[in-house]
Formats: sequence, C-alpha cells, structure tokens
Amino acid sequence: MPFIYLGICNKLLKALAILKISDSIRNLDESDIGDNLLYYDYNIRHLLGLIKKNMPEDDPHFLSTYRSFEGEVFENYMYEKLLRYVLQHDNIETFILKGPHNNKSKAIPNTLSVNTKGQIVYRNRSKEIGEFDGIIVTKTELYFIEMTLVKSVTNLKRRLRKKRALLQTIFPQYDIKAMIILNDGATGIKHLPDYCVVWVTKPYNASHVLEYLTKKDKPKLKPFERLHDKRLGSTNRLKIENFNYYGSLSWIFKKLRRGKHIMNMGFLGSITVTRYVDLYTKIYIGYMDKDEFKRMLPDFEGEVSERVIVSLEKEHTDYLLLTYFMPHTRKNLDKVSITNGNIKVVKKDPFGISVTEVAHMAKQMNEGDILTIKNIALIQKLLDNHNSQIIKEK
Repeated sequence: MPFIYLGICNKLLKALAILKISDSIRNLDESDIGDNLLYYDYNIRHLLGLIKKNMPEDDPHFLSTYRSFEGEVFENYMYEKLLRYVLQHDNIETFILKGPHNNKSKAIPNTLSVNTKGQIVYRNRSKEIGEFDGIIVTKTELYFIEMTLVKSVTNLKRRLRKKRALLQTIFPQYDIKAMIILNDGATGIKHLPDYCVVWVTKPYNASHVLEYLTKKDKPKLKPFERLHDKRLGSTNRLKIENFNYYGSLSWIFKKLRRGKHIMNMGFLGSITVTRYVDLYTKIYIGYMDKDEFKRMLPDFEGEVSERVIVSLEKEHTDYLLLTYFMPHTRKNLDKVSITNGNIKVVKKDPFGISVTEVAHMAKQMNEGDILTIKNIALIQKLLDNHNSQIIKEK
C-alpha cells in the first residue's frame, strides 16, 4: 500500500511540475544544445549592412536592428531548450517540430502547418492569421508559446487574445493557455491574463551567434543534434476543427444587424461572438454613403470613398469602438478612427488581411445595411453602455 501511495504522489508531483521553468532554462545554460543554434536561418542582411557602414552600436537604428536579430536567436535558443524539456515530462503528449527539426514547405490553407520560414502558422487562403513560436499539448491543455525580449508586455495582450481565440476555435477539445518566456526586468507581468504561464530567464545575449555569422572563415560546426521521441511531430497529428474565416465573419454581420433592432447586443455579448471578436479584432456592421459620412464629419479633410464600411473594433482595453474603412481601390484602403473628437487616418497594408476582409464584406452588404448619422449615434450609445459594463466588471 505505501508503494502504491508513493507512486501516486510521484505522478502528482510530475503533473504539477509541468510547465514549471527548469534551472537550466532560467540560467540560460547552452551546454546541452551543441551548435544547433547556428543551423537556424537568420535575417541579418540589414544588420550586416549597418556593421559594414561602421554604424555606432549605440545608434538607435543599430540598436533596433540588433535587438530584432537577438529576439530571433532567443526564440531559437528557447525552442531548443524546450525540446529537451519536453522529453523530461511524461504528461506532455505532443510538441510541434519546426525550423531545422522539420521539413519546410508552403503553409497549407485553412489549417495549422509549418511554412517555408520554419514557423508554425495558421493560414487562411493567402493570408497567415496566426503565428506561434511553439505549441505544447497535454491530455487536456494546449499551450501556445511566446518567446520575446520586450521590456514591457503591455502590448502583448491583444496579440495573445487573438491567438488564443483562433486556437479555441480550431481546437475546442483543449483548454487553451499561453506560455510566455521573458527576460528578467520585463514589466507588466502581473497584468497578463490568468491563462498565461510566465517564465522569466536571466538576460539573454546573442553576441556569440553574431560573431560566428560574421566570420569569414567559419570553424567547423558540431553535427546538428536531431532529437527523436514519439511525442515530437508535425502539425498533422493534431485534430483541427474546420473554420471558415470569411463565412464566420459574414454570419456575425447578418445575425448582428438583420433583426428588429439596430444591433443585437445580446448576440454581440455571447461567448461565441466574443471569441470571434477577439480573433478578428473587428467585425463589420454596415456602411455609410459618401455624403452622409461628410455630414457626420464635416471637418474630415481626406478623400472619402463612395461607400464607407463601418466596423466595431476591439481595443486592448476590451472596449468596442466604431471604426470606418474607406476602400478607394482594391488595394488602397484607409482606416479612420475618432478618439475624443480627434480624427486619425491610417493607410492599411495593401496585402494585409483588412483589405481582403473589407472587400469580402462590401459584397455582403445591400441597401438595407446602410447606416445614417442617427443610426451611428444610437449604436454609439449602445457601445457606451457596453463599455461601461466592462468597467464595472473590472
């Protein structure tokens, strides 16, 4: 009986130890990864150009470029350490291979796959809508990993929310959590959501990797160490729920607007739609014609498109705000937001997801979806009440 009890206790301790940082990772011990770090691809052409120009290392542009490179190295270092960490924990069932540990290929649409850059991504048609530094799966939980050298994690929150919502949609069978790996000194950790497991390591320095990459006569590397275990595998071993990105966006629009009320706030606040709003960060509610928009904002100085697509955008504060999109041509899209009476115009990436979303949603809208100044004022009141409720809950 005592032996059985001891066995149960050992299993319990192992379970509790899962995703608890090891001393080797905390102290940045590289003794167990050989030269594996030097087998990864690094985007250093621009950095090498700055070095060739003898740009001072304390120049802000040099520091920013070097920091980006150092972040790449840190991600690869942590990935190598996690590979070894996984093998020491029996309760981890799957760890997704990437980089030089996996065969590179074109990302596969509408599923999770590893792209030509060696990154784990979810691709919808021609757009990547989610990228993950790593994925760990236990019997009941799926952890997506973020490894970053940022000094403050405040701006991480929106990115985490979007990635979690995507994984909740395609993996409803798992409790989706995040593992965040930071350096000592990072601020804002206490404000991260409760689904985050946070590891903090000693400050990382990638100078030894840059030193090797910039050598003309590079010393011979140790052979790449490829680990073998049944739990290490590709994304195709994960069972993914079908997800129609644009179809779901259209469904939300129709359910939200085409009822007896100007906007179905009960539907908007449902668990499913809240998750979708986190995923998309914005949903579409109709359009204004050019003249009506000009009457609403007579001080607007920019060019106004014939139809202005109206959306609700979720801020990092969880507030929903009215946002306006002006499609001038298929690839020329302006985003207009209004904060405290101040108008802000941002030109969107012509190859970004917003361009394809707006083009798709514009085709879904008919004359019954037009919004007037009076409609916008009423929707704003509904959003004010919604946002006030969020303040109370916080």
